[in-house]
Amino acid sequence: MLRIEKLGSEDKVLLHACCAPCSSAIIECMVANGIRPTVFYYNPNIYPIEEYEIRKAEAKRFVTSQGLDFVDADYDYEAWKQGVCGMENEPERGKRCLTCFKMRLLATARFAAEHGFTMITTTLASSRWKSLEQINEAGRWAASQVEGVTFWEQNWRRGGLQERRNQLLKEYGFYNQLYCGCEFSLRSTKNKTI
Repeated sequence: MLRIEKLGSEDKVLLHACCAPCSSAIIECMVANGIRPTVFYYNPNIYPIEEYEIRKAEAKRFVTSQGLDFVDADYDYEAWKQGVCGMENEPERGKRCLTCFKMRLLATARFAAEHGFTMITTTLASSRWKSLEQINEAGRWAASQVEGVTFWEQNWRRGGLQERRNQLLKEYGFYNQLYCGCEFSLRSTKNKTI
């Protein structure tokens, strides 16, 4: 299991989670390293609503099986869509993704400040389909907007976590999505498979 360096003496963290497959190995690693994550599920980008509900249920199933707290945040797809208006045709890893990360991590930072957390991080940093640089930029920006909150930059792709993710995916029979979640990535995925 990956040994991770905590920031300071903090033993609790608000973990923004996108889905069960991406969060499972990270949660397991945090717990093994003496960190108790509270999982913050805030993903208004996921489309359609049925996809959102499946991903949320899977994430909640895993988190609660570990005896951890799961926060079901607001799903406001229309507000998210307004936030990325004009970026619909951006490629994956383009401006739309950075804007989306900023929106989601700002909500995470705000919740953290309101509920006594000083540190946030995200499972988005585990996906090989996403830009780690964009995720870290968005996390640093979000934390800079909220007093008393620090973004923990952690590369969750290393130290065997990808392999462990794949093992847990099979072990728990997780629903494993084939696109990031938004309608624009879904459209892009469909175009590639045609």
